[in-house]
Amino acid sequence: MYVLYTHNDLDGVGCGIVARFAFGSKVEIRYNSVGGLNTQVAHFLEKPRKKKQLFITDLSVNEDNERGLDDFVKSGGKVRLIDHHKSALHLNQYSWGMVKVEEEDGKLCSATSLFYDYLIQHGLLTPSNGLSEFVELVRQYDTWEWDQNNQLQAKRLNDLFYMVSMEEFEEKMIDRLRHSEHFSFDEFEEKILDMEEEKIERYVRRKKREVVQATIDDRYAGIVHAESYHSELGSELGKEHPHLDYIAILNMGGKKISFRTIHDHIDVSEIAGRYGGGGHAKASGCSMTEEAYRKYVAEAFPIEPLRTDAVHNSFNQKDSVYGSLYENRQGQSLFVFPSDGGWEIDVDGNPGGSFATFEEAERSAKRQYAAWLARDEIYVSYLMEQMAANRKTASAPKGVSP
Repeated sequence: MYVLYTHNDLDGVGCGIVARFAFGSKVEIRYNSVGGLNTQVAHFLEKPRKKKQLFITDLSVNEDNERGLDDFVKSGGKVRLIDHHKSALHLNQYSWGMVKVEEEDGKLCSATSLFYDYLIQHGLLTPSNGLSEFVELVRQYDTWEWDQNNQLQAKRLNDLFYMVSMEEFEEKMIDRLRHSEHFSFDEFEEKILDMEEEKIERYVRRKKREVVQATIDDRYAGIVHAESYHSELGSELGKEHPHLDYIAILNMGGKKISFRTIHDHIDVSEIAGRYGGGGHAKASGCSMTEEAYRKYVAEAFPIEPLRTDAVHNSFNQKDSVYGSLYENRQGQSLFVFPSDGGWEIDVDGNPGGSFATFEEAERSAKRQYAAWLARDEIYVSYLMEQMAANRKTASAPKGVSP
């Protein structure tokens, strides 16, 4: 007999589905939250079942259970922990730990892909086209490669996972993969997924108006309260506000924070780790500790939401040779203009810095001043005022201030 303790998200349930194909009714599967796993493992160790092989996937254990599992293995027990989170790499020090973030070719791993390969390599599972395709979709979604590869099926698979019960999803996938050579959605699923996509788009549009910008531990964070669609929100808000280092999504009901970034130089697992959490470099999370609540909720609450850039302009365009005008809630006007092969910022007539590229100048304007691209009519009014001021200066007698 086999026992599998795994996560209760798509990647964790993917491991459960793979286990069903490998072991059928001979496996006992328990889906756990991050916090629930340690309780489950502790109960397992209270009454060691050495005749059973224990698999733990997509989750890592605390220090007490590390020692307990190691003692269990040394006394003849069988354990294999398979994970892909950077925060769990220290478990590779044990004979039973197998933590791998990426393959030798640079492809990011998921728990489902690692478990699938492990079972095949050890002769416990015969691969099939449909199951391999399913595993790859789970991997692409969990590592967020689907966004780069425009693999919408992976995202829709996760959408379907959250639209039905875990048991129904597992049953549907197992039945489908047993009877189909290739993975696909049925006609009804395609229709409800189209409806869900429209719902997500409306939700994201609404939340875009609620993002606040805060400087936390020398990083610029976009903070938004949301209970749903964290991955979609993190991606869209990151693209909407690329000057921000990361997006923090607060789930007050669940007392959790999700961290997302689109930047390669930012590792949000390190940020989550400060509050006892962890995860991937671009997608992590933590419980809302007292310190996290103070920084992300209490201190950020008075901040006004960011304004988005004007989108229907004909004249005030970004990267314009005539200059681009930004404004902020303090009533400041920031004019970004080309100068001597680079770019400069004028803040209400005062120097705001020199930059090599327009992108660097705009990043500074948004980070330092929380500014947004002004509408055409404000841009035209600003240029007219500047022209009038310059004409007045030019016509004043020498030595006389206008």
